[in-house]
Amino acid sequence: MLITVDPSSAQPLADQVAGSVRTALAGGMAAPGDRLPSARAVAAALGINLHTVLRGYQQLRDEGLVELRRGRTAVITGAADQLRLRLAAAAEEFARAARQTGASEEEALAAVREALER
Repeated sequence: MLITVDPSSAQPLADQVAGSVRTALAGGMAAPGDRLPSARAVAAALGINLHTVLRGYQQLRDEGLVELRRGRTAVITGAADQLRLRLAAAAEEFARAARQTGASEEEALAAVREALER
């Protein structure tokens, strides 16, 4: 499933729902025009509250990444391409900084992993 959550995480479930979609967009697993699963289907599959999923979808709507259509599903907007571009630009900038500091690939990847865990 495109959307996953970790109930043991300190991060709120709605944030995890939105983060899963952002991750899918950044990784190319979802693209503009794709429909997200209905909030009801996600809630049932993950065993979480429907309103929690809707809060996650609303975060994505507020960011311009999805368009919510009442009675239908959420559709990924063209703004999602911008997310992928920003991520690629940030990765390039980080790689340049890592090279300038003389960090090894392992050190650079460890720094990214540490930042992602925060």
